[in-house]
Parts: sequence; structure tokens; C-alpha cells
Amino acid sequence: MSLQSHPLIADWITARDGRLLIHTGKVDIGQRISTALIQIAHEELTVPYERIDVAPVCTGHAPDEGITSGSNSIEQSGHALRCAALSLRDQVILLAAARNGGEIADWQLKDGVLHLNGTNHRIDIIDLIPDVPSDTPVDQDRLPTPRGQSTLPRPEMRGLKDMVQGSFVYVHDLDRPGMLHARIIRPPHARAVLRDVDAKTLKTLNGLGLSIIRDGSFLALAGPQEWPVIKAATTLFAACDWDLRDGLPEIDVFDELRARNAQRFLVIDATPTTEDIPKPDPDPDHAARFERPYQLHGSLAPSAALAQWTGQKLILHSHSQGIYPLRESIADGLDLSLEQVEITHVPGSGCYGHTGADDAAFEACLIAMALPETPILLKWTREDEHGWEPCAPAMAVDLAATVADGKITAYSAEVFSDTHRGRPRPGPDRTGPSRLLANHFRADPIGPNAAMPNLGRHAGMHRNLDPVYAFPKTRLVKNLVSDLPHRTSAMRCLGAAANIFALESFMDEIARQHSVPPLAFRQSQLDDPRALAVLVELERQIEMRPSLADGCGRGISYAQYKNQMTRVGVFVELAVNDRAEISLLDAIIVADAGRIIDENGLTAQLEGGFLQAASWALYEQVKWDRDGIQSRDWENYPVIRFDNVPNIDVTLLDQADAASLGAGEASPGPTIAAIANAVFDATGIRLRRMPFTPEAIMQRAATG
Repeated sequence: MSLQSHPLIADWITARDGRLLIHTGKVDIGQRISTALIQIAHEELTVPYERIDVAPVCTGHAPDEGITSGSNSIEQSGHALRCAALSLRDQVILLAAARNGGEIADWQLKDGVLHLNGTNHRIDIIDLIPDVPSDTPVDQDRLPTPRGQSTLPRPEMRGLKDMVQGSFVYVHDLDRPGMLHARIIRPPHARAVLRDVDAKTLKTLNGLGLSIIRDGSFLALAGPQEWPVIKAATTLFAACDWDLRDGLPEIDVFDELRARNAQRFLVIDATPTTEDIPKPDPDPDHAARFERPYQLHGSLAPSAALAQWTGQKLILHSHSQGIYPLRESIADGLDLSLEQVEITHVPGSGCYGHTGADDAAFEACLIAMALPETPILLKWTREDEHGWEPCAPAMAVDLAATVADGKITAYSAEVFSDTHRGRPRPGPDRTGPSRLLANHFRADPIGPNAAMPNLGRHAGMHRNLDPVYAFPKTRLVKNLVSDLPHRTSAMRCLGAAANIFALESFMDEIARQHSVPPLAFRQSQLDDPRALAVLVELERQIEMRPSLADGCGRGISYAQYKNQMTRVGVFVELAVNDRAEISLLDAIIVADAGRIIDENGLTAQLEGGFLQAASWALYEQVKWDRDGIQSRDWENYPVIRFDNVPNIDVTLLDQADAASLGAGEASPGPTIAAIANAVFDATGIRLRRMPFTPEAIMQRAATG
């Protein structure tokens, strides 16, 4: 995708002030993509790390690579950059030979300098780059430079030193002359409507030098000092008269996740179709239902954005993961041309998925349009983020299987969920702006629109619904359920987290019922040599462990993200005490991500995915009643804490001659399942609904 849209070397690599400048449309959200890209450029051009920069990701300047999502950054931007670097290397060698003589093969590249064998000719390739014609295309068929096991020096994570020293600038830290701080006055819940605001309070706040912005039920205020604005926001909320209507529906969402409420699609080769859905086996050997509640991203800092309307151009700084789609949606929502909107990515709190970043960006724009020539820094509060970001959808997965001769011969999986596709991407019926929260509350509202089924391969809720195992017969069904209580969108792994949790728990359950070791049961139904190599290494490490202590359990799982990206085997050892509290003790992750670029970054991604999934598995769920979201702080929406972080050992199986594979979302699904399987090993209790709280364990124990 990336090279098709941006086929020139200059789209990806240029030189500036004696330094190599990398261009990318993928933003760094803590996954270290910028560090990995520096390493790719170094591998192919040998330029020292300290002479390589990454250009800011800004609309109109950076390549348009869509949204940084789906673990695609290395496969898309990394591949494009590598091909561009190899093509550039060819071009500068041609230039050097044309100017200084010698055969092409006699020019050697080391430390970013070309040497002509047998002479004293030395040419810095950065000096030659400006002479490469700007319309020179990338050779898209180039293969990476061969190498053995990774022995290259590793660059320091870009920006890490500044982060540790507290000098790194996040979007929340931006400051501009004449800047105003802003806050949004939220309704009690998503279905409430603003009827009126007390006029006396408005007059008082205006007298304090604060600006009030209202557009229907969208209400905000801005002022020169942040703390007075925060206090005034509380005052202004108290002055509002809200029509609460019927409130949020108080329903059992899992009861709603049924075929009777769904648009249904038969999934073939990981892709939804309109083929007739075969009836399920009326008498399978094994059947179970697995469930995931609504969950939040849990970013440690809330969303923020800085916007300024010059009268002609809207200049925005945002930590959005998709600045180009966001630009189109903002332009559409504000009746501006694309050229009138410029967005620069500035890091915020690290996150995978659709948080409040896009919504905060648009809200900052609305305020900036009302206050021209004035920079507006809008920060969401913790209550804003927890109460108003899109949730990860609640999900249910119904599984059934028939077993013969110790193997699964027929497998059925039906997944039920609301949409995972709520990002503000452009589309028909003003889809982009309809997905920006503030547009729902303006006097002339846009959206929300009904969710449309995502029919892409391994997309949305059916990601990893197609089992990675060689089952002879499968029946896979996607069920899109609408009109549920909350706005939903993408969170790390999309449907893969629940689908892998279900499949890998089910595999464990069936293996134990047939008295087959869980790891051997998996190995017997895999035909991928690299998958088997992952499990062989996982088994080797498990066998080296000491005997299991009383009250402890062990669980394993395996998955390959989208059945085509990183292969991951996970082992978990945990303890369950008399109060049914789970303590994570040790974890092993074995992964094959193809050719390794940034070993430290890859390890960090796998560890981070484990920890986020452990938090989902043990603690996280959104609670609400008719009056609104209750999970608006860390007490009411607990996440994993340092005291329950296990020892994690990561082993990477480098495939130096293979393609690099996306890994950012590879470990969460198998982590959840490994934890569930370990709980069963420790207690004999099979948990099929997240989170695995003490209350859930005791209730399951009481009901059998």
C-alpha cells in the first residue's frame, strides 16, 4: 500500500544539513517504529545512527500511510523504507562511478561513505543524495541485504533519554504565545441534551475573562490560565439544565449478543461472505461460550490537542494514529478544503487503538474556529477519557467441536460483537465526521451513523476467528449486533483478543478432557514448521522449570496474529489464594517475528502486550447504569499494578532470511488464554468470561 501511493525514493529518504532524513506516515505511539526505521536505514545505507533523523509526521509532507494500526508499521513503512534505501544505494553508487570512474562492483559502502577500491576516493553518500533526481522511482522488488543472526549494534530508543529526564515534549506540554487553555462541559451521559445554561453564571464567567463556546449541546470554555478554567468548568456544569431522556439502557449485553439481533455472515478464508450459513452440528462433542465485557484503553494520560485557526488555515497538533483520515473528516465536518487543514503528530500517552485523541483534536478545532488567531490547548480530564472514549466492544464467542482419534475434526465458531470500526475514516454518508464525538452534540449534528459490517480479511470482530490449526472442517460465522449501549471502536487486537482467548481455552479444555497434554494436543494439529518450532522451544523452557508449588497452576497457549504475522507461544505460572485472588508469578514468551529489526523494541512490544492483556483478563470492565458510565476513574476501573507484574522471559526466534512480521498485537490473545488455562490448572475452575476477578471465581466455584 505505502509504495503504491508513494513510489519515489524522495518520498521516503532525503538529506538535510548533512544528515539523512527518513520520512514515514506511521506515527510513534511507544512501539518504537521510528527507532526501527532508523535501524533499517542504517542496515542498508550504513549511515551511523547519530546522523539519521526522522521527519515530523505532518499532513502534506509525510507519506499518507493511513492509520498506524494492525501491526502493519514494519511491513508497510519498514518495507517501503528498505526498498527506498536499497534503491538509493544503487543510485549514489552510479553517481559516484560516473564522476570518479571505476566499476560499480568496486565501490564499497561503509559508515555511510563510498570507497573506490585501490584509490583514495571517499564520498559521503549524504552529499550525493541531493543530486539523485527527485522523480527517481523505488525498485519495489529489491530484497534486503542478507545477514546472519542479528549482530548489528542497536540504536537507543528515540527520545528515551528525554523521557527519562522529563524533558520530552508531549502534546500536553505544548505552549504558544497567547495560548488559551480549554475544557469541555460534558453531559451526564451520551443521550442527554443541553436545554439551557444559567445566564447569570455565563455573565459571571465572561466577567472573569473566560470565553464560553456553545454549539447545540456542545459546550466548552477557554481562558488564559489552566487552573481557573478547570474550576470554572465545574461551575459551568452546575449551571446547565440537561434533558436526560431515558438514560442509558440497563441491559445484559451478553444476552443481546445473540443471532436473533445480528447481521450474520459466513466467514470463508478469514473473509465474511454472503454465502448461506450452514446449520450447526446439533450434537457436538464439546461446546462452550466465551465472553469479554466492554473495556477501555486505559491510557495513563488523557487525550489532548493544540489547534489554531488563522482565518484561512486550521493548524492542529494531535496524537492521533491517523492524521490523514482525521484531516479529511475534520475538513468535511467544518466545511473546509483539505488544504485548509494541517495536522502534525505530536506524541501523547502511548496507546493502541481509538482513544479520545481524534475527538479531542476535533473539539480543539471547534473552539479554535470560534476564537480565531488564538492557539487553543484542550486537555481531556480522566473522567472525560474514561467516560467518553470509544470502548472496546463487548464480545461473545460460541464454540463447538467434534473430536475423533484425539484430534478436532469439525469446528464451529460464531462471534458476536458491535463494530470495532469507529475511527473517523472518510466514507459515504459523511462517515468520517459522523464518528467524531462532538458532531453528535452540535446544533446541526452529524451522526452517529449505524455501523456497517467490516468485510475485510481478518478484520474487526472476525480477526483470528479462522483457526490457525489444521481442522478438516470449519464453520465460522460473524454476527454484527447494533443498538447496544456504548460507542465502540478499535482497541489493540480488535476481535483477535477474544477469539484467541476462546479458541485457546477451548483447546486446553478439550485436551484435558481427552487426557492429552495441552501442548502436544496443539502440536498434533499444526502443520506450520515455524509454529511447531515456537512450541518446541516453549516446551524446552517449561521442562527446565522446578516443580509446581501448592496453590499454583500453569497454562500455555499459541497464536499467530491474523494467521500471517508473528507466531507466539505463551506460558504462565500463577497462584490463586484462599480469597480467590490471582497472583501472576512467571511468564515465558517465545516468538517468531521473522527477520528482527529492533530486538529491544520487539521484546518490549511482546512484554507490553502481555501486561495489557493480563490487565484485561484480571481487572478491567466498564460498568454503567441509566445515569451514565460509572467507570470514570482508576478506582472504579482498576488496571494491573506493579505488585502483580510477573517475571517475563522473552525468547525471539530470528529468521534472518524471512520477511519481518508485525508483532505489536501478537501476544495479548494468547496471554489471556494462558492465564485462564493456568487458573484451571490451579483450581479446576474454567473461566469463560473476563475479567477473572475473585468474585467471578467464587461465583463459578459455587455454581459448578
